[in-house]
Amino acid sequence: MEQIISMNLLAVALLIGLGALSTGIGFALLGGKFLEGVARQPELGPQLQVRMFIVAGLLDAIPMIGVGIAMLLLFANPFITQ
Repeated sequence: MEQIISMNLLAVALLIGLGALSTGIGFALLGGKFLEGVARQPELGPQLQVRMFIVAGLLDAIPMIGVGIAMLLLFANPFITQ
C-alpha cells in the first residue's frame, strides 16, 4: 500500500514538473521562430503573431491537462482502495 502511494506521488511530481519544463522549452522555441520569421519578412508580422498566439494557447493546454490528471491521481486515486 505504501509503495502505491509513493509511486503515486512520484507520478504526480513527474506530470507537473515535466509538463512545466516541456512547456517552457516549447515557448522558447516558438518565440525564437516567431522572431526569426518577423526579422526575415516584417510585412507578415501580424499574420505570424496571430498564428503564434494560437499555437501558444494549444501549447499551454498540455500542462493544464497534466495538472488535472495529477490532481485526480493525488486526491481521488482509482488505484487505492479504502
